[in-house]
Amino acid sequence: MAMNSELIEKILKKWQYRKDFLIEILQDIQDEYHYLPKPVLMEIARHLEIPLNQIYEVATYYKAFSLEPKGKYQISICQGTACHVRGAVTIQGALERELGIKLGETDKNLEFTLEAVRCLGCCGLAPVITINQDVYGKVEASEIPRIIEKYRKGQAVRASEKAEARGGKP
Repeated sequence: MAMNSELIEKILKKWQYRKDFLIEILQDIQDEYHYLPKPVLMEIARHLEIPLNQIYEVATYYKAFSLEPKGKYQISICQGTACHVRGAVTIQGALERELGIKLGETDKNLEFTLEAVRCLGCCGLAPVITINQDVYGKVEASEIPRIIEKYRKGQAVRASEKAEARGGKP
């Protein structure tokens, strides 16, 4: 993905070009690019007048940041005890087959990234996966193709949209 100088300027302006908002700036950059591209980090370093290695220190310290391209949809499989006991390994296998990638990989179209997490804190819903901010609990391997197909077609409905449609709050 090419660097968009206008987008970078917009994000920096949002955070008033302040060095103390570096984490927030990096979060916004990653939301747009799905990772932190080196040319963008160089541009941020130039604008904020801080050494590039200082930005790399922050970017590599926090697991939430990635220096490698990630998919538009980041799928996390909970590997906590409750999820493991209730079939997380089977869910992982179903996702790997459906996506054609292994755990820790991103597909060639930069559409999906598959990762494991230690615990999502939803033990009562085990096994659990998340796709970006969407949580899927009590997932069965047979449901994986249907779930993934919704994202491929752009038909996934966020939980907040479902609540609003029912007249509730997100």
